[in-house]
Order: sequence, then C-alpha cells, then structure tokens
Amino acid sequence: MADRIRILSGMRPTGRFHLGNYLGAAKNWVELQNQYECFYFVADYHALTTEPDGHKAEDKVFDLTADLIAVGIDPKRSVLYLQSKVPEVAELTLLLSMVTPLSWVQRVPTFKEKAKLHPDNVNLGLFSYPILQGADILIVKGGGVPVGKDQLAHLELVREVARRFNRTYAPVFPEPRALLTETPLVKGTDGKQRMSKTVGNIVGVTDDPDVIRKQVMSMVTDVKRPRKTDPGHPRLCNVCAFYKFFFDDWEHYWDLCRKAQIGCFDKKKLLAERMIETFRPFREARAELTPALVNQILEEGSENAREVARQTMLEVRDAVGLPSYLDR
Repeated sequence: MADRIRILSGMRPTGRFHLGNYLGAAKNWVELQNQYECFYFVADYHALTTEPDGHKAEDKVFDLTADLIAVGIDPKRSVLYLQSKVPEVAELTLLLSMVTPLSWVQRVPTFKEKAKLHPDNVNLGLFSYPILQGADILIVKGGGVPVGKDQLAHLELVREVARRFNRTYAPVFPEPRALLTETPLVKGTDGKQRMSKTVGNIVGVTDDPDVIRKQVMSMVTDVKRPRKTDPGHPRLCNVCAFYKFFFDDWEHYWDLCRKAQIGCFDKKKLLAERMIETFRPFREARAELTPALVNQILEEGSENAREVARQTMLEVRDAVGLPSYLDR
C-alpha cells in the first residue's frame, strides 16, 4: 500500500444503510479499495453537531460499521475506524481554526441548509464543521478525496486551509485532490427529495426482505398516469429511474411502460424483488457480524489511524512551536 495514494472519506452514523448511502458513496468506496490506500471512518464527532447526545449514536455506530463491512469494505485492505477514537482530529481542528479566516467558513452554503433542518440547535460546531472536515483529511495526510461535483467547494476550502497552514508554519500537509465520482441523485420513496432518514423516504439495503418490499411498494410513481391502461411517462417516474440501477434491460421496461403494457404496481413488485435478490449477499454477510467482531474491527482500525494521526500531530506541533507530547 505504501506506493498508493492515500484517500479518505467518512459517513455519519445515522442508522441502517439505505440505497442513497450505497449508490451515492459506499459502492464507490468498495471499488476504490482496488487502487488506493483507503481510510474510511464513522463520523461520530460530526454527528454531535446535530445530535449532541453521543449515547444515542452507539447502536447507530454498530449499524453503519456492520453495513459498510457487509457491502464490501474490507478491513484487511482499508483502515476502517471511529472518528472519536482518534482525538488528534480534535486538536488539529483547533489549530486549523486559528489560521482559517472567518469569511472562508461563512461562504460554505451547507451551514444554512443544516441550520434550517435543526433550528433548535444551531451551534458553533455546526458552523465550523468544514474545519473538522479538513482535519479529518489532513490528519492522515490524505492525497485524495472521493467527491461529487457538489462537494468540490468544500474540498477547495480544505486545500486553501492546508496552503495557508503550510505558508504560515511549514510544509506539513499535502493538498488533497478531488477524485471526482459520478454520484447519482437518489430520490426517496416520495419521488421529490434526496433519500434521507431525516425525511423518512428511504429504501434499505441490508434490511429484511419484507421491510424492503414495504418501502418499495410505498414509492410514488407516475403522477401523470391515473390508470394502468394509460401510457406511462418513465422519464418522470421515480420507480423507472431505479430500473437503471437494477436492470440491464431497463429500456425494455420503460418501453412497456410507455405502451401501457405494465402498470405501476407491477413495476414496483418487480423492482422490490430485484433489490432483495441483489442485496441478498449483503444481508447474509451482515448476519455473520456480531457486535464483538465489529467492535474489534473498529478498535484495530482506530489504532492504525491514530498511529498515523499522532505522527502528523508531532509534525504540526513542531511547526507551530508547541511542545511535544509528554508521553512521546
């Protein structure tokens, strides 16, 4: 792995995996393991910005970690760790905040979006989370970050912070580059908003088949097709959009829809069964993961990540002019 570019990405522990998590991130993470030295983390520090009680996230940490392993994140090929098990991230966040102009953080649009979702808890951590995000990347000296085009502005801020630190003190950090990925917009069962647990419009990945069937059968379909005998409009139908992900011959089904040879109810039944069969290996893999095994994987991964982070912070402290750790 030494000659590979190191990349980093993380995901907040919000519970069981859904289709948006998989198609939007984890599927790509699995493929990247073949080419890069991958560091993937469960972002429980980030979760505190909107849910300040960490006790409520304990089960969610297990669920997310188990799902990541089940869909193909291999702890033998990637470093899979818990963010809060690497406290050097918090120290680096503090030091980076001291070289980051306030105006840089204010221009990040995501803060306003999250503040609207959590109006009763608009805290400083939520505002400054881009600095924490930067510390996540820089603490392991990540050379690349898998992102979609909508996240380029966030990564550019990290690059600017790294440059400013390097100019102010010493060239400690590489400037992480974007590994652009085609991140599909996965709409939820309501057919309107991005799939999200907060909205409640999800379809599970490792859930039981009956749960997946219920979620898929609740999907909003073609609102311009009042009867099965009427021609459908597959380009406007969220169910048809999912056929692109799960059926190689999706155009055939779109054609049947246009000709009114298949109804919305039958389309959803076919989609549900195809999803259930596609995700069967993931469910089977997850069923073998015990809390003890998942915790062991997280502990080992966190130790590996912390060893890297500690070395980075020794360089940072020396560059800034702070004393070394007492237990160095």
